[in-house]
Amino acid sequence: MRILIAEDQALLRDGMSRMLTAFGFEVVETLASGEGLAEKLVAVRPDVSVIDVRLPPTFTHEGVRAALAARRIVAGLPVLVLSQYVERMYARELLSDSAGAVGYLLKDRVGEVAQFAEAVRQVASGGTVMDPEVVGQLLDGRAEFDGLTPRELDVLRLMALGRSNAAIAEELMLAEKSVSNQINSVFSKFGLPPGAHQQDRRVAAVLRYLDRISANPPDPLE
Repeated sequence: MRILIAEDQALLRDGMSRMLTAFGFEVVETLASGEGLAEKLVAVRPDVSVIDVRLPPTFTHEGVRAALAARRIVAGLPVLVLSQYVERMYARELLSDSAGAVGYLLKDRVGEVAQFAEAVRQVASGGTVMDPEVVGQLLDGRAEFDGLTPRELDVLRLMALGRSNAAIAEELMLAEKSVSNQINSVFSKFGLPPGAHQQDRRVAAVLRYLDRISANPPDPLE
């Protein structure tokens, strides 16, 4: 599986390269700057990329902007974005095209080696991965939303983390059929039509939360 890494910190960039190589990835390109990154992504078309949100020269949003620009040219180009802090706007932008194959993780997750490698694989295979800290900030203190029950909220939280129905069932100790029923109930309450693609509806459900939080943001993380 071919991977591109864009990270300005040399130690972290080299560490990720060595770690992912050990997990069977082929690192085909490493970059330390956002300059020319979008063009490189389109030219190389890696199976998945790991990109820092903030890259030189300005350390603002070069990484995520390059990822979004490349995905506008190559729909569904798999990209996993890393950030030092929760930046909700970027998470929402990555999810907004409903194409899947995106991830948003805090840099701390890189140290959880096996889980990080699995997240990279999940994005490469077309899945959507969100950092638990992001999801926690979105859901914390919101017991009700569009009439969802506490169990439906639990299911939605795990959906936002990219869990499959089977994984949700195992974590919540429910039958998989019960999980499917809970998910369909969430879709129904959100007004998501049953004829739409299942992955599109899962992403749309998470976006509904992001829209609500944008209108009523929680306190920032310390």
